[in-house]
Amino acid sequence: MVTATATRPVGDLLRDWRRRRRLSQLELSNEAGISTRHLSFLETGRARPSRDMVLRLTERLDVPLRERNGLLMAAGFAPVYRERSIDSPEMRPAREALNRVLDGHEPYPAIVVDRVWNLVMANEAAMLFLEGVPEDLVRPPINIHRLALHPRGLAARAVNLPEVRAHLVARMARQVALTGDPELTALHEETRAYGGGADDGPHEPSHDIALPTRLRYDDQVLAFFSTVTTFGTAEDVTLAELAIEAFFPADDETAAFLRRRGETRHR
Repeated sequence: MVTATATRPVGDLLRDWRRRRRLSQLELSNEAGISTRHLSFLETGRARPSRDMVLRLTERLDVPLRERNGLLMAAGFAPVYRERSIDSPEMRPAREALNRVLDGHEPYPAIVVDRVWNLVMANEAAMLFLEGVPEDLVRPPINIHRLALHPRGLAARAVNLPEVRAHLVARMARQVALTGDPELTALHEETRAYGGGADDGPHEPSHDIALPTRLRYDDQVLAFFSTVTTFGTAEDVTLAELAIEAFFPADDETAAFLRRRGETRHR
């Protein structure tokens, strides 16, 4: 994506991100502490932004780090945000921190995903979600969004599939709108089609605090809700794009099932 971004004029990219954030030139110039005239010149290519100006504007626009590097390259500067594999020696402290979070969430499932929802790490409890799923859906890289919505994936077990699908499709649509990521866009279009090519219609709102996902396992229905945590202050592209999704039992029966399952694994 950085390569594609760097082939476009930086002014065009800045304008695209401003419009994506629904800001006028006046609003952005006020936030960035520059004149509207200067911002207009930057967007039209009549002026070339400095390195600091690119960083200032992309910070105000909340541009993802990967795309900030792309805008810097489009302006003729070297990227400033490093991108290292999560398996690299330099990322060992991050891996250890993630493992502590995952292990600490046992006996409940927790996973770490990258920017396109590919599974990066998981605790033992999360293996429940992979049981009985066709091999092609759990072949690395496992895509959690696809796994959740595919008719042969967890969707086949979801008791409240219309509600869950509507929630996940809307969540992905928001991510696409915020990031403009072409891989996310392709994934969104693919998984939307699983429901027949169009988004599900309106559904009765859940009376729960959070929408539970109800999955059938044998003769039992397990209910989960989840939270997603990101690293908001990360200065590494890889770390900034990781998210931890922690699943919690939505009823006492699910909590008891997960505790028994955890005790059985550790005997």
